[in-house]
Amino acid sequence: MITHPQYVSGHGLLEGKSVLITAAAGAGIGFAAATRAVEEGCRAIVISDVHEGRLAASVDKLKAETGLDSVWGLVCNVTDEDQVRALIDFAEDKLGGTDVLINNAGLGTSKLLIDMEDAEWDKVIDVTLNGTMRMTRYFLQCVKARGQGAVIVNNASVLGWRAQKEQAHYAAAKAGVMALTRCSALEAVELGVRINAVAPSLAVHPMLRKSAPEELLRELEAREAYGRGAECWEVANVMMFLASDYSSYMTGEILPVSSQRA
Repeated sequence: MITHPQYVSGHGLLEGKSVLITAAAGAGIGFAAATRAVEEGCRAIVISDVHEGRLAASVDKLKAETGLDSVWGLVCNVTDEDQVRALIDFAEDKLGGTDVLINNAGLGTSKLLIDMEDAEWDKVIDVTLNGTMRMTRYFLQCVKARGQGAVIVNNASVLGWRAQKEQAHYAAAKAGVMALTRCSALEAVELGVRINAVAPSLAVHPMLRKSAPEELLRELEAREAYGRGAECWEVANVMMFLASDYSSYMTGEILPVSSQRA
């Protein structure tokens, strides 16, 4: 049974807060999260991406669609420590302190392990797992220095738990994000920082449809109870919950955003 959800209006979940989101340009989960953050009342937002042109267009689009003027963008490759530090410093300055960090940057390819070269394995791990670690590490250092708590929301995947052919590298990276979330959350408590993660099963957007075979997408959507992948904003909704004070008792948790039957 395929159902088509109604878009949910904002409820002020992030009223007065500031937000930083990685990999937020384009039509995926990152930009959906940026849009939802503004709709939920955030006072200012910084988005980043590796694609300069797409990032600039996304900043303009976010301003035009939401009416918020306090929107900034900065190019950042999360595999580069200097760029990570520059992004977080930029956000701390523009936002007057970052209340919410959403680590959305990740990279996936499809390849049987037997055919995979080290370079492909390393790239997926470096963007998806190491990038999340770099962002989290320096952000916690900044939070400690300014003495004001914050929230981190990571983007994991159900593949951190479940198996799928040609996804050994991506699944290993996302399982690492889950473990990083749990362990760093315990360390961050004394800094007043909560760290949780979402684990989507399948979020469909135009870029995914361009990069993934249609036959594979049909197969994956058939596994979902609703007969479809999630809309990106449905994943972003759960991110907003974790970023908000409604999840004040949760830390180190991985919240599935999935309707998979198996």
